Amino acid sequence: MKVVAFHGSPRVGGNTDLLLGETLKPIYDGGHNVVLFRLNLMNIKPCQNCGGCEETGICVNHDDMEKIYGAIRGADRVIVASPVFFLGLSAQTKIMIDRCQAFWCEKYLLKKGIPEGQYGRKGLLLIAGGMKKEIGISCSEATAKAFFRSISVPEHEMLGFSGIDHKGAILNHPTALPDAYAIGVKLVGL
Repeated sequence: MKVVAFHGSPRVGGNTDLLLGETLKPIYDGGHNVVLFRLNLMNIKPCQNCGGCEETGICVNHDDMEKIYGAIRGADRVIVASPVFFLGLSAQTKIMIDRCQAFWCEKYLLKKGIPEGQYGRKGLLLIAGGMKKEIGISCSEATAKAFFRSISVPEHEMLGFSGIDHKGAILNHPTALPDAYAIGVKLVGL
């Protein structure tokens, strides 16, 4: 099974990094093919809303998104891991999602969604944010839902934690890491 994971936090060793690492452990141990993109280290230009992808479903900008497009197209499972910043996904995550407008055009304008593949296509959203209210999690999930739908991932699960702010605070949550491991197992059906 091919798994693509997007690490959308700028903070190495932070809460998002720890959640994603724990989620990926059983997937790696199960021998699945994992491609991990650390979005903060990539050269991705924002979507220019130029309409260049409307007739082809292919973005006219050439940067590190070209690696991502191919990985998404071939993925059986897609994981998005992001902190919650100002009630939404991080800029690193959102810039990648916005550039998937090409997939939206391919699916909805050209009527050529990505094929389901042997294992079907499923997604997972991992998020952690400092705000104690759930609105940041629900706003982030709304964006992720639109992303998953546009890349032909018909269903996804979400594991989110609020009130997790300082670096490493997720380690003090009583169930976060075991929950992350369990959802990784579930995602690939181990």
